Amino acid sequence: MTRTSIKPILEEWRKFLREAVEKITCPVATQDIKVNTKNRDMTIKEYMYGPLNIDQPGDYWKKVAKKWDTTEKAAQSSLCGNCAAFDVSPGMKECMPGDLSDKDGELGYCWMHHFKCHSARTCTTWAKGGPIKEDSVSKSWEEKSKN
Repeated sequence: MTRTSIKPILEEWRKFLREAVEKITCPVATQDIKVNTKNRDMTIKEYMYGPLNIDQPGDYWKKVAKKWDTTEKAAQSSLCGNCAAFDVSPGMKECMPGDLSDKDGELGYCWMHHFKCHSARTCTTWAKGGPIKEDSVSKSWEEKSKN
């Protein structure tokens, strides 16, 4: 009778479990339109998420500039697409309902307000430092959001 080592099987199982733990879990709002809409609408109401129509912003940028005590030009350069909480990592893109980019930018996930947002918009909680492009950074935001 020959003996079979169980060690390689256990090592493969450990590797599988490690990868599963490290994998990004899709946020609820990327999978549930009602949750996404509720969170987005709250962000519009409480934090001036917009403009609704990027091609016709009306006085949106003027209002945001006033709120931030800055120029319209400066406000227009502070977008979701360069916000520290805007996630377009490979793992997050897998959570999205397909490739959602257009001539103005792309759809990503906002970790501050937990909804799918467009890179050409902004809100008054914008923070310099983004976007999130690495799964490891995305995973750290996911962990922080659980607290």
